[in-house]
Amino acid sequence: MDYLVYSLLFITSVAGLGVVIWRAWALRWNAVVPAHLATAVAVCRKEEEFENVRKHCEIYPSPLGRLLLLADAHSEWPKADIESAVETAARHEVVKLERGLVVLEIIVGIAPLLGLVGTIFGMMTVFGGIGETGLTNVNDAAKLAQGISLILRTTLIGLLISIPALVAWSYFSKKVEVLAVEMETLCAEFIRRQKSEPE
Repeated sequence: MDYLVYSLLFITSVAGLGVVIWRAWALRWNAVVPAHLATAVAVCRKEEEFENVRKHCEIYPSPLGRLLLLADAHSEWPKADIESAVETAARHEVVKLERGLVVLEIIVGIAPLLGLVGTIFGMMTVFGGIGETGLTNVNDAAKLAQGISLILRTTLIGLLISIPALVAWSYFSKKVEVLAVEMETLCAEFIRRQKSEPE
């Protein structure tokens, strides 16, 4: 049973580390909201500048780029319809950005519980043995203390896995929220400038 608990804790820690590395790479600011694309949106006023935004979106694919291309592809639509289409697409992009975060959320919950299961099973084993033989001398008491120390290790490992996972989950969730607001702002600005052009 101890071997199983330790194996599950190891798998949990590896999965958590993998998700943290994966999301850290995917949620880089420049990969989601490229600085050159944000600058191109900020300065676009004329048709040739809108063309520059299109080129940047096609050359450097990103969630923001895909939303801007969608808005540009439907530029003949009424402004409200473009905004609605972009909002729908933006929700899909945010879901993609949140991939894997549920794994961290699950790890936050199950890692301490796995540690607790290991501890409870170990305590049952140790005290079951004491119930059969009893404590006859000081050496037996020392072995008991040592056994309890080893047993509590699973709880400690569970907490050491859970705490970093909680920090990472909170950080990435907040980052996705900030990126979503930034994409929304830039898309709204692009649509506003696009519709201010003579039709």
